[in-house]
This record gives sequence, C-alpha cells and structure tokens, in this order.
Amino acid sequence: MNIKGKNAIVTGGGRGLGKAVALILAKEGVNVGITGRNVENLKSTVEELKSLGVNAAYAAFDVAIEAEVQKGIADLAKELDGVDILINNAGIGNFGSIEEMPSKTWEEIMQINLFGVYYAAKAVYPFLKEKGAGDIVNVASTAGLKGGPNMSAYAASKAAVVSLSQSMMAEWRKENIRVITLTPSTIASDMSIDGGLTDGNPETVLQPEDFAEWVRDILKMNRRALIANASIFSTNP
Repeated sequence: MNIKGKNAIVTGGGRGLGKAVALILAKEGVNVGITGRNVENLKSTVEELKSLGVNAAYAAFDVAIEAEVQKGIADLAKELDGVDILINNAGIGNFGSIEEMPSKTWEEIMQINLFGVYYAAKAVYPFLKEKGAGDIVNVASTAGLKGGPNMSAYAASKAAVVSLSQSMMAEWRKENIRVITLTPSTIASDMSIDGGLTDGNPETVLQPEDFAEWVRDILKMNRRALIANASIFSTNP
C-alpha cells in the first residue's frame, strides 16, 4: 500500500528508534510530526525530515503529563492537517535490582512507558476516528513477554503496554483503526548501549534502521490485514 501523503506522529522522535522511523517514513513521502523533551534534537531532526521534501514539525512535551500530551498532539495535528499514524515509541530504560532501585525511579518508568502510550493513543484517537481509519503502533519489548533480573520496572511497564495495546485493538479495530503491538529484542539504540545491554556491533546486533524498515513494511500492508503482535530479534547476537 502506498503511504505517501499520510501524516504520522512519532513520540520520542528526536533520536534513536523514533528518529530512524521518522526518517524512513519521510522517505516514503509521509509528513511527520515528532515529539520529545530535547528541543535541540527535535529541531535538527525536523530539518532532516524537511530536506526529504515532506512537511515536518515538532512538539516538545513530557509524555508522562497528560495535559501536555493532549496539547502537543493537537498542535501537531493542526500543523500536519490531520493524523493517520501514531508511532508510540517514547520510553526510558533504567535497570537495577528490585531492592536497590528507588521506588520513585520505578514509578517514573511506569509513568513514561505505560501512561505515555495511553495518553498519546487517547489523544490521537479522535483524529483517526474522524478520518474513519488509521494506524497506532505501540512499541513494547520482548522484556514485556518475559521478565528478567534487574529489569522489573522496565519489563512490567512493557508487559502492561502489551496488554493495553491488545485492549485498544479489540475496541478500535471496529473503526478501521489498526493497533499493532511490537515487541523488539535488544536494538543498538542509545538506551540499550548506555544501559550495557549490548555492545551495538552492527555486524550482529539489530540497528535502529532495521527496526524502522520493519515498521514501514507493516504500515504498507493492505488495510484488510492487521498484524496484531510481532517480534523481531537479532539472528545471532
């Protein structure tokens, strides 16, 4: 399916996986709005997107604060003249044992990784409903399918995203809104490299570009097809 001319919002689009997705969508002719907290990253990414010949804009806000999300999404929808696609990518990773991680840190991870997805999807939904169709891609993680040591908050937040996303799909597919839950394994993003999860070796480890190609291809499937859940792994990390 040709997605040229559609409008997408990518949360956490100023760097890493979000930026890679924003760029690959722009190369398909999709107009892109990106969100994040680092204004300089957002500005430079918007300039890259515009250089690809599409309309691009940014909104700086914290996905953990619902009022900011609602305003930021509305501003981007106005700038782009509507929304067809939401890539719910924004998230953080902070790792440590259950007894050592401060409760405040645990709660912050849940607020950003889970409530951020909820707030953004809820804010975008009226625009998709108005158009009578759309796509919401919620980025979870294989950690949400099976927890492990030193990742209780991250794994719990991503498991909650998986469950929330399935509920969204059950409710919104009747309105031609495809809700897609992605559970990637470790990718060589800033978060995973800084967190010591991978050395990021491009010969063996998934790169942000691989993830972006995957998202693009899923979005281009005929609208009669819905990939409800999908995982991606490095072949031999």
